[in-house]
Amino acid sequence: MENQEFNYQEFSTEQQSVVSEAFPILMRKVYIWMTLALLITGMTSFYVATNQALLTAILTNRVLFFGLIIAELALVVGVSAAINRLSLLVATILFILYSVINGATMSVIFLIYEVSSIATVFFITAGTFGTMAVIGYTTKKDLSSMGRIMFMGLIGLVIATIVNIFLKSPAMTMILSYIGVIVFVGLTAWDSQKIKQMLIQAPDAGEAAQKMALLGALTLYLDFINLFLYLLRIFGRRR
Repeated sequence: MENQEFNYQEFSTEQQSVVSEAFPILMRKVYIWMTLALLITGMTSFYVATNQALLTAILTNRVLFFGLIIAELALVVGVSAAINRLSLLVATILFILYSVINGATMSVIFLIYEVSSIATVFFITAGTFGTMAVIGYTTKKDLSSMGRIMFMGLIGLVIATIVNIFLKSPAMTMILSYIGVIVFVGLTAWDSQKIKQMLIQAPDAGEAAQKMALLGALTLYLDFINLFLYLLRIFGRRR
């Protein structure tokens, strides 16, 4: 989803009417899909955490655990790269599947943190995410420069996290958590603006436009999940 310029006045009166009707429909779909994905992830995570057999299988079987991680990466890359070739139904099913797998891998947080703490951090995340999404949606300032900086920060964050897997430094983990919060707060605003600019150009609410809305929902879902996990590392109360 590249940042694109859009001049509403260049459209004919008839086209403007179509856009004005399609845009709110598509934006609603973005947030409905994102919310449903979060619910699926949350329910799956809690179910796995309370199912001793499933939880034990994930924690003790390295092949299964890393298989789930690889499947997550493959689904995100696959859906993002092949969205134009996939049908809306297939893309939606893959998004749901990703939400389920992600919920399974996130189930371990219930072993590490108190349930009340997880709930508190979730609401903190929702408030922070919502605020930045509104800012990104409503601001007239072009956030592409900030977005590029945040994306470079994300790359650095990933590299530093991999290095810290070997260093196992608690101090570095906490520093990276604060950096992660900053990065995903910025990305939430940037992605919200990009999604708006992308969907406002949709001539209708047909399948092609809905697939773009689904991709937007996946992007915001990833922003929310990562922001939640970094905030949990900072504010979560361990068992």
